[in-house]
Amino acid sequence: MKRPPIIIVQLVHIQGPFKGEIQEFSEPGISIGRHLSCQLRFPADLTSISRKHAEIVREGNQFKLVDHSANGTFVNGKKIKEVYLKNGDVLAFSEGGPKVSFLTQVREGEEEAESPIPREELKAQLQAESPKIEPKFVPKVEPQRTSEEKPRTVQPAREEPGEVSVQNVKIPLIIQYGPTLRSFKELPVTIGRSPKCEFTLDHPQIFDQHAMIFFSQNQYWVKDLTGQRLVQINRQPIAFQTLLKPNDDLALSPKGPVFRFLGEGRLLEVTGPSTEESSEKKGEAYREIQKEKKPKGLKSVFKKLLDR
Repeated sequence: MKRPPIIIVQLVHIQGPFKGEIQEFSEPGISIGRHLSCQLRFPADLTSISRKHAEIVREGNQFKLVDHSANGTFVNGKKIKEVYLKNGDVLAFSEGGPKVSFLTQVREGEEEAESPIPREELKAQLQAESPKIEPKFVPKVEPQRTSEEKPRTVQPAREEPGEVSVQNVKIPLIIQYGPTLRSFKELPVTIGRSPKCEFTLDHPQIFDQHAMIFFSQNQYWVKDLTGQRLVQINRQPIAFQTLLKPNDDLALSPKGPVFRFLGEGRLLEVTGPSTEESSEKKGEAYREIQKEKKPKGLKSVFKKLLDR
């Protein structure tokens, strides 16, 4: 008798106290709330979440989300009581509360879900398939420039290993950007504004073909396709291409967008002003303070002299 497939539920936290974390569950039921018995337990002081807020229940090869809360549960922005979930759905627990992306991964069975391969299988697959990898020809991308571009002082580039070739490899990549979650089964993946890119990003700082994520030597890499050292790792521009290490911050330009590499092919968007923007704001604030201080101080001195 054939055993039923083992389906792993992965919840990618994109907002809330566990932002950036990925939790995996294999239980037939996943309780969510503040109660100690919940599998996904939120902090006790997060009162917008009920003690037993919601539950994800497996029915065959499907998963149903059931709401038990006072403040509501939302799927892709719509309030629900019960709904069957699909890969990539965004779940919010209370309005404006914590958000997670829902993914499933089939460990055994004929069909395979669009989600990351588990760590054990990923290592075994890499060892078995790495000798069979065939190089893929990647055309050279000429640097692109925009008419509105301003001169920029380039910081010293991050120290990088020697250039490695780009290969066509069946390996997972997940990119979370805003409320959307994209899953890829094969690398390389090109990022840019052009519809020809595998991951299209409509952002004012992004070129038509901006960056590339690829896999080589059993590691993930990023390549700058702009020719202007716009891509940064941990606030340092890369000269051409470099390794992606767990918890690296990958900025596609000095003004964003910024992603955190969580390891195993997972990129999560992080928000917050860039270093360049913060410095400009601080400089403006300092100049305003100096403008206000100087006139008031001089006027006070002259007034005292005239009064004498």
